[in-house]
Amino acid sequence: MSEKIGKLKTLLLILIVVELLGLVSLHFLFDLDIKLAALYFIINTLTVYFLVQYFQEDSQNRMFGVSRILGSEAKDAFQFGQIGILTYDENYTITWMSELFAERGINRISKKLTMWLPEVNDLIQGDVENVQVQIDDRTYEIARKEDARILFFQDVTEQQQLEKAYQEEQVVVGLIHLDNYEESTQYEEEQEIAMINNNIRQPVVEWAKNHGMLLRRLKSDRFLVVLNERIFKQIVDERFSILAQTRKASQQLDVAITLSMGFARGSSDVAQLDEMVNQLLELAQSRGGDQVAIRRQGEDVKYFGGSSEAQEKRSRVRVRIMAHTLRDLIKKSTNVILLGHKEADFDCLGSLMCLSRIVQAYDKPCCIISKSGGMEEKLSGAMNLYKKELEPRHKFVTENEALNQLRDGTLVIMADHHHPSQSNGAQVLEKAKKIAIFDHHRRRTDLDINPILVYIEPGASSACELISEFVPYQTGKVDFISEEATIMLTGMMIDTNRFKVRTGTRTFEAAAMIRRWGADPQEADNLLKDEYSEFETKTKVLKFCEKRDNGIVISAVTDNEILSRAMLSQVADTILMIKGVEAAFVIAKISDSQTAISARSRGHVNVQVIMERMHGGGHLSAAALQRENTSVEDLRTELIATLDEVMKEE
Repeated sequence: MSEKIGKLKTLLLILIVVELLGLVSLHFLFDLDIKLAALYFIINTLTVYFLVQYFQEDSQNRMFGVSRILGSEAKDAFQFGQIGILTYDENYTITWMSELFAERGINRISKKLTMWLPEVNDLIQGDVENVQVQIDDRTYEIARKEDARILFFQDVTEQQQLEKAYQEEQVVVGLIHLDNYEESTQYEEEQEIAMINNNIRQPVVEWAKNHGMLLRRLKSDRFLVVLNERIFKQIVDERFSILAQTRKASQQLDVAITLSMGFARGSSDVAQLDEMVNQLLELAQSRGGDQVAIRRQGEDVKYFGGSSEAQEKRSRVRVRIMAHTLRDLIKKSTNVILLGHKEADFDCLGSLMCLSRIVQAYDKPCCIISKSGGMEEKLSGAMNLYKKELEPRHKFVTENEALNQLRDGTLVIMADHHHPSQSNGAQVLEKAKKIAIFDHHRRRTDLDINPILVYIEPGASSACELISEFVPYQTGKVDFISEEATIMLTGMMIDTNRFKVRTGTRTFEAAAMIRRWGADPQEADNLLKDEYSEFETKTKVLKFCEKRDNGIVISAVTDNEILSRAMLSQVADTILMIKGVEAAFVIAKISDSQTAISARSRGHVNVQVIMERMHGGGHLSAAALQRENTSVEDLRTELIATLDEVMKEE
């Protein structure tokens, strides 16, 4: 219609010009009275102008009238539902807009629809069923009538505001725990305790109250907080700044106090939120503390923090309770099957042999799965070296042989790992009815099994340290030979990088106890020495090193050479010895179909968080992952992207 009006105006303008030229010609040719001609021209022009104006206004009135098309009842219904209608032609030019737009001062008739609202392109093409657009200060949801050039606009501003308000007011339940608070204040003077409370505990209380949370103290080191989604978004945007504040205050006071927090959300069932938040706090603590675990109902757990090494948090009392619980489980079992992780290392097998001797002290049949799942090269050499001494004292079996010994009363113990996917006895775990877990790695979100005993302490340097502490509390006599103790000491040396990382006072106490059992440090050192061929391989791998920002070095072995996982970790440790290097990542093929990353850190870069983002895991200073059917270059590209993402967040 607008195009027709435009064409009519052009035509009339041409006619007026022709008429003017004709009158001028008549004046000169026939001496026509100029005044009469001018009067005629003016009257004629004004008549045409008013006719065109009237025609245009009538046309627009007809275009705006829903009631003229659908009746007054339909118009009232559209107005009540805040629905507008718009039509357009084959050139996407708007030809008609309903009363809703007129009332809101919106007139785009004769304008290009796609220029005004580019968002409707996908809607017109049929790629989406509806789109939302912002016009002035209101939001409209637009739908299209099939096989017609008609769009329906529904004002959803109030609906969105209500939905936003509902989302922001949903309840979030949290638990805040001061890790190591009781241990740090137990034997301190009143003045020291007051300083800890003023500089560490009180800022936590003020942080919660300043953000508008409801806070209630449950114990001296634990608080319950209730907040809403709006407040929760604020503290997430701040990335839980109270974690760093508490860490800094603890360092200034020279105490090992950190924060662990859990937040449960996304459910109107308060009992469900309570159960979730307790599990989340346990997860945060079992992963070493100094972090926040968050879960929205129906979603995976997310973590913030965890940027400091796990502190020693296990008390002598807890160790004794765990040792007695283990003793009772063994006594009530018909036999015991011990599982390690795939590609077993010294720490894994050393802890299993320690458990084997504990079980044998109670005259219970026991076997170790070590002939399935693989074994690191140096450990394999040690087992061949000590074969004559170890085989009479331990029963080493395959997974199938262990399955034949599995009964209803069998106790299955996992050491140095806690997830079935890592185990060298996954089929045993599927069928076992009684499972116990002893591990020092940071806990994964889901165990995927239902154990009757879980003892995961990331504050321990190694599984050998963790399990050797049980020995003094056993009622049966537990004895060791030098070869067993030497393997255990070697495991501790590897996991602590020769007692340089992840060591506490308990680490050296456990090492001293193992030394009393007959461990030979010189022999342990010999077991770890490289063959010349290994030295050669390390040198080749090191040539692939590339230094990046923040003291990070990546060595991606792109020549398709297959290396052992042990070799990858050793090269990473070697790179870490270079001055200025904060973290090292070594990427290489470990089989024809598998590619792995070994990550090591001095402690300032959290390699566990980086590996978890890539679906791996480990400790703050030592982590790894492996992938099926992925090239070294692809894994390197993904690692660099993950590093950039994590560094940007920090």
